[in-house]
Amino acid sequence: MNQFLSRVLVTIVALPLVLWLVYLGGWPLFGLALVAALIALHELYVMARGLRPLVLAGYAGALATLLGAHLGGSTWMVGGFLLTLLLAFLLYGIADTRQSGTITMGSTVLGVAWIGLGLAHLLLLRDLPEHGRLAIFTVLLAVFADDTAAYFVGRLVGRHKLAPALSPAKTWEGFLAGTAVAVAVVFFALYDQDFLTIPESLALGLAVALAGAAGDLFESALKRDLQVKDSGRLLGGHGGMLDRIDAHLFAAVAAFYVVIALA
Repeated sequence: MNQFLSRVLVTIVALPLVLWLVYLGGWPLFGLALVAALIALHELYVMARGLRPLVLAGYAGALATLLGAHLGGSTWMVGGFLLTLLLAFLLYGIADTRQSGTITMGSTVLGVAWIGLGLAHLLLLRDLPEHGRLAIFTVLLAVFADDTAAYFVGRLVGRHKLAPALSPAKTWEGFLAGTAVAVAVVFFALYDQDFLTIPESLALGLAVALAGAAGDLFESALKRDLQVKDSGRLLGGHGGMLDRIDAHLFAAVAAFYVVIALA
């Protein structure tokens, strides 16, 4: 099965389930976020196994971060995340490793900060009063459309490399097409919804597009540094879980704070 067909089949199977759980919100969405976080953390820690991350501290920290966001909002989310620091320190104290404590604990906390906090902001976005469901669906759709447009335009007409040192496959043509599509998706999704004004919708769309592209490049930089091509093969042509959600991890954070600032 070629990569393109694999990507299409995985999307057809997984997308309806994800959208249904997002629509339900609450504990079903928390469960989805937790599963995604644990799988993505596992992929990251496998890629970074030479750094000897403290896996149990990372898993527990991600759980605490997501649970805090779900039960108590942003304040409890931060408290859950900070628990990772304590757990990493305690486990390093009893772990049998010769790796530097800075590297071991740093790689552990990085995973939770990147993946746990990113997915926790999706939960915060869904829990926004009145317009939470609209907001999260808009962001998810915008990131998906951005990724799709950038992929096809980059393959068809891409000539100028966006960041060759980080991700040689990404082009300026794909980036500009994806950004335009993301802004358009947010605009039309929120137009006349008594939520954000037209300029505010355009600002949100731009923030989502730029943050999503940064999230994609951030993962590419880590993979290049760790000398791996994909985070895994769980999702066929999409790669691993981390390959699929990398843009969302940055876009969710940007979208939440832009909405809070504007709404």
